[in-house]
Amino acid sequence: MSSSYIVTFKSDTPQDVIDAQIKQVEDSGCKITHRYNAAIKGFSVEVPDEHVSTLSFSSPHLNGVEADGEVTTQGKALLS
Repeated sequence: MSSSYIVTFKSDTPQDVIDAQIKQVEDSGCKITHRYNAAIKGFSVEVPDEHVSTLSFSSPHLNGVEADGEVTTQGKALLS
């Protein structure tokens, strides 16, 4: 099994910083499933459950890490 997360960076983060973080994540056995570079800067990542506790994000450019999931409004899926 695996878990999905969205990792976002501050808007002034240089692309090479994001690319280095992506390489580190991929080298740890995780899979990048999407890159965001329009409204937000970041990526979504699929993390095998056995790697969740070992994965670390440490950058002053980091804005947040949150579980990826379905977005709903009033109990209905927005994207179906």
